[in-house]
Amino acid sequence: MRIEKIQIDVIERDTGPLNVKDERSDIGGKTTQAVLRLITDEGIEGNAFVGDQATSSEDRIKIINDVLKPKVLGMDTNHREWLWSEVDNLSGHGLPIYSSWAPVDVALWDIAGKEVGKSISSLLGGRDKEINLYATYPPRHNDPIGFIKEAEELLEEGYSAYKIHPGNLSVQDTILVVEGVRKVVGDKMELMLDRNHGYSVSEALKVGKALDSNNYYWFEDPLIASDIRGIKRLHETLDTPINMSDSATFLIKEAANFLSSNLVGMIRGTTRKLGITGLIKLSAMADAFNINCEIGLAGNSIMNIANLHVISSVSNNSFYEYWRPEHIHQWGIEKEIKINQNGKLNLPKNPGLGIDLDEDWISFHKIHVLD
Repeated sequence: MRIEKIQIDVIERDTGPLNVKDERSDIGGKTTQAVLRLITDEGIEGNAFVGDQATSSEDRIKIINDVLKPKVLGMDTNHREWLWSEVDNLSGHGLPIYSSWAPVDVALWDIAGKEVGKSISSLLGGRDKEINLYATYPPRHNDPIGFIKEAEELLEEGYSAYKIHPGNLSVQDTILVVEGVRKVVGDKMELMLDRNHGYSVSEALKVGKALDSNNYYWFEDPLIASDIRGIKRLHETLDTPINMSDSATFLIKEAANFLSSNLVGMIRGTTRKLGITGLIKLSAMADAFNINCEIGLAGNSIMNIANLHVISSVSNNSFYEYWRPEHIHQWGIEKEIKINQNGKLNLPKNPGLGIDLDEDWISFHKIHVLD
């Protein structure tokens, strides 16, 4: 079976603005994203979405249409490994191709499942299990009280884990958050903290010691990923596992270097950057070092569900990242991921990704088609 047609439905949607209180720009507002359709010569359609967290995706769409489409048209649908092996060659002189290749890979996996009538989780050898999750918001508070109230609200809503994004709070205020949140939730929640690469080494050590004292589950992206000496010092000094990295350039080879150099206690991955093919490889590599591969938000409804299928098939992941507010990254499918009565997530069981596109919503938001 071969890919006969590639269609990209370019959409425009407006989520409204979302203020982010750190060094990054705000997210949300009017954005351009896309629905990817890989259609085989037997009429099976594999899908993925292009875009994440309401950021515009014109560059990714162009790379898919101009660079990847000529490679994929006519390709045997089972040649996912071959396409993975070509990614670095296609990237040429620094072309940011992984985030464009990843949805193509997910759509190919969707076809594979639909072809044999099985879910992707089943193809990967996964178990039909409930999946634990943690709630998280982008940094949105200017003082410790805001974060402490946020934790109280999430606990009341039934969440059992919470990742804090302290944003541009001072180190002193962040330590108050670390201590205050632990005090209000007690042992009812697992807690993590993610600074999005914003600390110096001395700042990270101060915050990290507070995390140690308050039994936090991980310390995510405290430093920029290129600060190898600093990351090594944190890993060797702190008890809380250092978890790296959600940065766009931290891919499988960077993760391999970190693991082989014993720099971290956990590693980060997502289908947004690595597709299903690469994320399975990363998880297996981390497992060989007896380290968790914690899978982060993939940024849109289909890629998030692809994360779920991978999580179900690996043994070294603890949580699904449930990012709020949901409307920033949920769109375009009939049934969104829902938290069940046990406070966990269930896997879609239908073939492939197990989702149905919301064609009416897509048609309403579509601005043009590339085919």
